[in-house]
Amino acid sequence: MVRTRFAPSPTGYLHIGGARTALFSWAYARKMGGEFILRIEDTDLERSTQASVQAILDGMAWLGIDWDEGPYYQMQRMERYKEVVDQLLEEGHAYYCYASKDELDVMREAQKARGDKPRYDGRWRPETGKALPVPPPGVMPVIRFKTPQDGVVTFNDMIKGPISVANAELDDLVIVRGDGVPTYNFGVVVDDWDMRISHVIRGDDHVNNTPRQINILNALGAPIPTYAHVPMILGNDGERLSKRHGAVSVLQYRDEGFLPEALLNYLARLGWSHGDEEKFSLDQFVEWFDLGHVSHSAARFDGSKLAWLNQQYLKEADNTRLAELVQPFLHAQNIDTGSNDNLAGLIGLVKERVNTVAELADGLHIYFKQNLASADDLRAKLPRTALPAFEQLKQDFATVAWEAPALSQLLKDTAQAFGLKMGQIGMPLRLILFGTAQTPAIDQVLALLGRDETLRRFESAWPHILLVVE
Repeated sequence: MVRTRFAPSPTGYLHIGGARTALFSWAYARKMGGEFILRIEDTDLERSTQASVQAILDGMAWLGIDWDEGPYYQMQRMERYKEVVDQLLEEGHAYYCYASKDELDVMREAQKARGDKPRYDGRWRPETGKALPVPPPGVMPVIRFKTPQDGVVTFNDMIKGPISVANAELDDLVIVRGDGVPTYNFGVVVDDWDMRISHVIRGDDHVNNTPRQINILNALGAPIPTYAHVPMILGNDGERLSKRHGAVSVLQYRDEGFLPEALLNYLARLGWSHGDEEKFSLDQFVEWFDLGHVSHSAARFDGSKLAWLNQQYLKEADNTRLAELVQPFLHAQNIDTGSNDNLAGLIGLVKERVNTVAELADGLHIYFKQNLASADDLRAKLPRTALPAFEQLKQDFATVAWEAPALSQLLKDTAQAFGLKMGQIGMPLRLILFGTAQTPAIDQVLALLGRDETLRRFESAWPHILLVVE
C-alpha cells in the first residue's frame, strides 16, 4: 500500500512551502488509494513549542488536509530510537565519538585553510588495527553512523530522476546527540521504517540527506522508500521566498480573508500543472495529480495571482457561507449586522468587486453604517436646482412598493418629471444614502437596504445636504 507522510518540525507556523508539501503527499496517497500519515518531528527541544504544534494542526484543518494516522510525536518514541541505535552499535554500524565542539571547530578551520571540504575526519571511528584515544572523563559522547567508505548510493527520484552520490563524499554523521536525543537523519529513518512509509515526498532541500538515510536503512536491513523531492518556492522576483513575498502562516491567509479552496488550488499549481488548467476543485486535483508532472525547476509565488484566484472562488461561493465568514471582519469594525436580515443578499451584490473576505467586509461597511458625503462631492454631483427632485423622491419612498423593479421605475419617473438624466438621480442618491458614488445597481441596493433604513438615512443626511449644496 502507498503510505506517504508529512513531518513538520513545530518550530513555527505552517507556511506555504510546508503546506504544499503536505498537499502533494496527501494528494498522492488519495490518488493511489493509500494512507497519509502526520508526524511531528519535535526533537529540536530548544525551538519546538506546543503553540507551533497547534498552529500546524489548525492550518491543516483549515485547508482540509486530513490524515489517516497520527499525529505521531518523535519525543514520545525515545525508547524505540534507543533500541535501534543499540542495534547499530552492536552490529558495528555506529560508534561513540568524544570529540568536543572546540576540537571539531579547530579541525574544520584547518581543513578550510588547506582548501579541503570541512568534514568529520573519523578520529573516533573504529578500524582494524587503529588505536583509539582514551575517552576523556566527564564527556557525554555523541553517536555517529559508520558511513561506508566505498561504493555509491543511487536512487531514482520520482521528480529529479536518477541521483548518485559516492560514499567517499559523505562523512560519519551524528545520529544521537550527547543528551540522547536523535538527530533528524536518524529519527526520520526509524520513523519511516516503523510507519511503513512507501513514498517520501518532501522539499528538495533534503536531497543531500537522502543518501545518508539510505545508508542507515541499508545498515538496518530496512526497505528503501521511493523518494520525490519537490523544487523550492521562490518569490516573484526570483529571490528565496520570505515574509515580504507571502511566506507567512497559512492561517494568516485565513485571517486576511482568503478561502481555503482558493489557497489549495494555488498551492497545487506551484510547480505542478495539468495542461493549461488554472482553476480546479480538490477532487479534480486528486484525480489528475501525478509526480511526473511536478516541475524540475523552482516555482514562483505570485500574490496577485493568488488574489485573482481567490476572487474567482468568492464569486462562486454560497452567500450564506460568506455571511458567516464575513461576520468576524465586520465585528472587528464595530459593525452589528443583526439589524439587517439581508446580509446574504448584500454579499451577492458586493462579492463580484472584491478579492478577499476582508475586502468584502469593507465593501459592506456602507450598508450598515451611514457615512456623510463630503461637501465637495455633494456640490459636484448635486446642484441646488435638483433638490426638489430628491424632496419628491423622499416622499415617494414612503409609499412605493419596496422591490427592485418598482424602485427602478420610480427613479426613472422622477428623473423624467424633473428633466434630469438617470445619472443625475442615481449618483447623488448614492451620496445621500451611502456617502459614496460607487455602489452596485441602485434599485437592488435600495431593495436590500429596506424602506425604513432608507428613509432614516434620507432624514439624517438632509440637513447636511441643505447646508453644503449651493
